[in-house]
Amino acid sequence: MRITNQTKGTELASAARVARSLSSRTIGLLGKRALPQGEALVIDPCSSVHTAFMRFTIDVVYLDPSKRVIKAVADLKPFRISGVLRGKCSVIELPRGAIAASNTSPGDQLAFDS
Repeated sequence: MRITNQTKGTELASAARVARSLSSRTIGLLGKRALPQGEALVIDPCSSVHTAFMRFTIDVVYLDPSKRVIKAVADLKPFRISGVLRGKCSVIELPRGAIAASNTSPGDQLAFDS
């Protein structure tokens, strides 16, 4: 799945996968050695992200139900917590630098294309 920032006309990911089941959301990126540029993991629903036991830094984008960016966290290092947001939201875990490269910021509207 492709994720684009409609507000800025940029691409966040060309190959995203979605984690909706409890097991896929719990495992997330654990065990991976890296998240290659262009890839992403969408966790839905999700209100908080941790990087415990991860081996690499990621960018995290929080979305409201209409896919509008609520919060963008760049360079979340291993063994950190991104914080908790209240209400219904989902999260996109991206390779380090994806937020800056796509110029994504709170308020931007994202689109998901199969």
